[in-house]
Amino acid sequence: MSELVGNVLVGQSGGPTAVINASLAGVVAEALNHGEIEEIYGSLNGVLGILNEDFIDLAAQSQQTIRNLRHTPGAALGTCRYKLKKQQDFERVLEVFKAHNIRYFFYAGGNDSQDTADKISKLAQEQNYELRVIGIPKTIDNDLPSTDHCPGYGSVIKFVSTTVRELACDNEAMGQNDLVSILEVMGRNAGWIAAGASLAKRRDHPHDAPHLIYLPEVAFSSEKFVADVQRVLKREKYCMIVVGEGLVDADGNYVSAAEATDSFGHAQLGGAGEYLKSLVEQNLPGIKARVAKLGITQRAAAHAGSKTDADEAFLAGQAAVKAAIKGETDVMVTLLRGDADHYTVETGLAPLSEIANGVKKLPREWINEDGTSMNHQFVRYAQPLIQGETPVPYENGLPVFAKFEKSRVEKLLGAYQL
Repeated sequence: MSELVGNVLVGQSGGPTAVINASLAGVVAEALNHGEIEEIYGSLNGVLGILNEDFIDLAAQSQQTIRNLRHTPGAALGTCRYKLKKQQDFERVLEVFKAHNIRYFFYAGGNDSQDTADKISKLAQEQNYELRVIGIPKTIDNDLPSTDHCPGYGSVIKFVSTTVRELACDNEAMGQNDLVSILEVMGRNAGWIAAGASLAKRRDHPHDAPHLIYLPEVAFSSEKFVADVQRVLKREKYCMIVVGEGLVDADGNYVSAAEATDSFGHAQLGGAGEYLKSLVEQNLPGIKARVAKLGITQRAAAHAGSKTDADEAFLAGQAAVKAAIKGETDVMVTLLRGDADHYTVETGLAPLSEIANGVKKLPREWINEDGTSMNHQFVRYAQPLIQGETPVPYENGLPVFAKFEKSRVEKLLGAYQL
């Protein structure tokens, strides 16, 4: 295989996670080790940065800044949910790549992002432009196919489980068999995040919160819900519920969704918690119901991040560069769990075509027969992912996060009309 000499471009897409920047740090750290890589560029705001030829020089950033990425939430390069809609968009991407001699493209994102990377690579092949495209997994939803888990998931469930324990202390103080506390978490089509809240339960403590977990994988029944709550309140001072935003009824319809959709055609979710609150108020007189909605705080909570998660995110970024240097393309880095009794992980590769727009559901056999709690198989899967604490430096009592110096790369083409 001939050596491919050229420049790297890395971008970030979709909703950020607490560890997406650790993957970026892994890409930069590994790219500096290879002589065939001449320049390392970052695309500002994902594919929008490519269309607008808006790049920064990542090799010009200080080593301290690159190190700080490993504990910095958000997407340091900026992100987007822009969808390449027309052939002209894809042609522009290749035009920009050719102008800047981009030969290695790394894209950190979820399902839709990997679909975009796959299409860009296919067009490059049609035009006989040698380009190696590697996807880096990123989604707190943990729903990408072909990988055991996704960077970002361990940190979000560590934060959610921590929040459950904290709320439980408050609820225990306030409840007199008359309080329903509802925590709404993210999860459009899969219940991985809501399920992760089960880690808040201590072993051999069946009365610990959360008492009920409602998942998109289990069709929701309002009658069963009311009965579930009544059953819990007969034995507990309060009933704590965790619900995924993508909760659906027996017909597969979201119990709460706005008419608006995003650029990828996905329904705008949010409101499942309020829906459950309304059921309590309508059917259980005298019972107080409260709703907490974490929203984007759950994907930005680096202060409760998992060290295991951050380390694996960094590893995924390194593995992407190593794979490209070896000649791999059209693949996404995956995380593969070892067979040993103690937790180990290594990286693998899966075709982008298998990842794009696919959804990995929570296995039904990991959900107990009651449909509202998780069994030991899930705990065994998820527990290793939250281990360790990300070392976040503090200054004047507050965390210190990385911020790039915007060392802009000179534009070589004319402006593009989006």
